Amino acid sequence: MTKKERAKLLVEGLKKEYPDAVCSLVAGNPFELLVATRLSAQCTDARVNLVTPALFNKYRTLDDYVNADVKDIENIIHSCGFYHGKARDIIEMARGVRDRFGGVVPDNIEDLTTLSGVGRKTANLIVGDVYGKPAVVADTHLIRLTNRMGLVDTKDPKKVEMELKKILPPHESNDFCHRAVLHGRAVCTARKAHCENCAVNDVCKKII
Repeated sequence: MTKKERAKLLVEGLKKEYPDAVCSLVAGNPFELLVATRLSAQCTDARVNLVTPALFNKYRTLDDYVNADVKDIENIIHSCGFYHGKARDIIEMARGVRDRFGGVVPDNIEDLTTLSGVGRKTANLIVGDVYGKPAVVADTHLIRLTNRMGLVDTKDPKKVEMELKKILPPHESNDFCHRAVLHGRAVCTARKAHCENCAVNDVCKKII
């Protein structure tokens, strides 16, 4: 079985198990999703979703963020961890979107990664979830699962992204990433792969 063949079967298997492939971060617009994704670094999505309502309610426009007191944002996002750097990045992201991209969050990885605090993982999420383009969000769950499944043999996020782009059906890639997160939380956990409860164990390389 080739990696591309295995990938297709895994895509279909996870689609049946998790029909609703949605991002677990709650946001009302592209910039809010950018902020929420930045906050999620070394933090759970659940925690981010507890913090962002207050932030998004107080700061509604790019100008609000650009003119914000960094200490105020730090106080709101404190429980997400690494709040000094995250607060600075949020303000600089807003300034970059406003001043360099006409107030519109970019729709491509090259431009997105020029924004403060935005790496390829965040950029791919925006490209896929906001603009509906093929994307691979190489987070910890995806890296773990695709290594176990036999799709990649590297822990390097960029290499995982590039390898998966070669073998995943482009129109399925973004949803596959969301489903991998759900599967990684529920079944194929970091501590243990619960293969006996796995919907795709018949095509997972860990089994066969």
